[in-house]
Amino acid sequence: MSMNIADSQQVIERNIAMELVRVTEAAALAAARYLGRGDKNLVDQTAVAAMRHVLGHVSMDGIVVIGEGEKDQAPMLYVDERIGDGSTPQVDIAVDPIDGTALVARGLPGAIAVVALSERGTMHCPTQFFYMNKIVTGPEAKDSIDINAPVAENLRRIAAAKNRKISEIAVVVLDRPRHEQLLSEIRAAGARVKLISDGDVAAAVEAALPDREIDVLMGIGGVPEGVLSAAAIRCIGGGIQGKAWARSEDERKAAVAAGVDVDKVYRTEDLVDSDQVFFAATGVSTGELLKGVRYFRGGAQTHSVAMRSRSGTVRWVDSWHNFGKLDKLDFFETH
Repeated sequence: MSMNIADSQQVIERNIAMELVRVTEAAALAAARYLGRGDKNLVDQTAVAAMRHVLGHVSMDGIVVIGEGEKDQAPMLYVDERIGDGSTPQVDIAVDPIDGTALVARGLPGAIAVVALSERGTMHCPTQFFYMNKIVTGPEAKDSIDINAPVAENLRRIAAAKNRKISEIAVVVLDRPRHEQLLSEIRAAGARVKLISDGDVAAAVEAALPDREIDVLMGIGGVPEGVLSAAAIRCIGGGIQGKAWARSEDERKAAVAAGVDVDKVYRTEDLVDSDQVFFAATGVSTGELLKGVRYFRGGAQTHSVAMRSRSGTVRWVDSWHNFGKLDKLDFFETH
């Protein structure tokens, strides 16, 4: 029996929307065991194993578009890995088992487990560069931003769109040496600054959500994180713009020689070209966006967000987990 578009959309909504929360909950519960223990690799490996276990039971035929790397370097959740039980719908999957592994390892706030999903062939990750210069804001100012415009001009436009003074606008920026000039320009324009050490997916989501402390994200971060952010933004209704950022002149020259348009501006729809997008995240360590995992005797509490682009629905999910009934899932065991 053939399946029309409406049937396919019903399958995606019924089988996957809240399933993704179960995926990120599993990764967060597993990784939070190692909060502050100083081992980034152990945090990541545990989260990957937990996430892959639950993804494997989701009713879908998924291909990992953004994962832990290529097959030779990543034994699980590698790019092009097939995941799910093989049934319809056919989808692209982007994962970041822990956005902020260093945060978890050091016991710092703001780490989340993230997964996004869209129709097959609609999630696009520019692979020629590792980094991307980004600007992210919410629905009110999404049509006002221009990544090619000066920082002060973008801040003026965002403030005008929000009917606020520039001094009332808060900008989140990764705390990196490469952002010294950006920070100088933001401060000179009169806006407020919030620096973060890691976790720019959570920061981008925070910047896109209405009525939050952060109004805009600016600066250079990972390209995969940009695509994951775009998936959330498709659901929220904000805007992201990005341009490839070369780590060296040799990297830039190699891209130009390969025919890459290094001046291309990637907008939300260039990164995720679908109105069937789902995004889920669960807090690992408490931050601005989500509360972290709280363990109690025999179980734990998690705080998650689940989004669907077609309806624009954003759900906040507060869950209690009984380990006595989950003991068959070996990634919950204490090491």
